[in-house]
Formats: sequence, structure tokens, C-alpha cells
Amino acid sequence: MATSGTWKLRRYGRLIPASGKIAERESWKIFEAKKNEPEIIGMILDSGYFMVLQGQECLETIPLIGAGDVLKIHQKSENLLLRNTVKGSGRVIRMQFDGRNKAQAIKECSSAAERLREYLPVNIVDDDALPPNNQPPTDVPAPATQTCPQQGEAAEAEPEVVQGSLSIKRLAQNLLGEKPLMLPGFYRHASSEPEDLDTFVRVCLLDPSFPALVEQVEVELRKILEE
Repeated sequence: MATSGTWKLRRYGRLIPASGKIAERESWKIFEAKKNEPEIIGMILDSGYFMVLQGQECLETIPLIGAGDVLKIHQKSENLLLRNTVKGSGRVIRMQFDGRNKAQAIKECSSAAERLREYLPVNIVDDDALPPNNQPPTDVPAPATQTCPQQGEAAEAEPEVVQGSLSIKRLAQNLLGEKPLMLPGFYRHASSEPEDLDTFVRVCLLDPSFPALVEQVEVELRKILEE
């Protein structure tokens, strides 16, 4: 199970929805790291999943690839709050990162947030925007997007940094060099070993029909741009 990051969690919680009875309300199920129990670990897999484990038990599995429309992530101090909404049904997850002190815990949380940004946006919220761990969260306002001013042609030439999944047309524009993009992490994960890729490229170059195939691929890419 290849990972691109692993972090210790002090506390993990998920909001349990009410069963529909009038007397019941939503409540939090909390898992806390304790000395006599296995550590709670958060990890991002190279396959594009965020997992939370306690020993051999999997507490949470969150798909990240293409989740930008349904998964919202907010960071406040050493905490991550995740809201997953599918077909009108929402799930709320909260993670508090561990460290020798609060400064290190914030650093660990920021490290995880940075890895998550390879897949989708992570919003930074004010200290008072998230609720205490024993209370249901309220709506967290997303911060306003700040746009850096461009400075001449040099700024325009820099590739656009994108997050989340991309359309076929935008990928085609990137491959043709028309609109260079800084692709999210999961577009840069090769499924083949470098040695296998080297052999494959050499075999392709030895094929007399390969140059014509490359030209045909470019023609098809430009057809996609015209759609």
C-alpha cells in the first residue's frame, strides 16, 4: 500500500446523523489517541485515497480523485474538517493532528493540507470558525479567493495551477502546449516503472509507423479542441 504521506492524529470524529426520531439529534462519535490503544493514523495513498486507521481497523476511507464537487476541506489550526455531500446526504469528519506541542501539530496539519491540495482545494478558516470537538459544526465560510496581479508577459507565461479533475479539452490543450497547466498530483502518478517506460518508448521508436501515429494523435487532440 504505497503512501505519499502519513500523520499521527490526536483525535478523529465523525458526525452521526439522527435516525429520524424526534427525540434524537445528530451526535459525534469520537476516537481519541490513548497510551494503551493503537495510534490513530491518517494517510494519503498514491492511488488517491485518504484513510484513517487505528491499528488494523480502518475508521475512514475518503476518495480524493474527482471529489472537488462533493468534498469540501477546511483547515483551522491543527484541525481538518471534511464535508462530503452526495445526493443531498452529507457526512462531516473532523481530524485533530498530533505533535509534541501545538506548533508542531499545526505544522503536521499543514503538511497534510498541502498534500491534499494536489487533489482538491483546502480552505484556511479563522480560529473561531470551527466548533469545539464536542459540538456539531456550523457552516464554515470559505475565504475569499485572492488573485495575484500579473506582471507583464512573464506572469502570463507561467502555467496555471489547477486542482481537482480536468476536462478532456483542458488536458488536450495542455498536451498541445496551448494552455500549460500545473497538473494535480494524481495526473503525475505513472502506473509503469521507469525501466518499463524506457523499453516501451524504444520499441515505439523502432516501429516505422510510430511517427505517423504521433501525427494522428495530434490531429485527434485538435479535433477535441474544436468540439
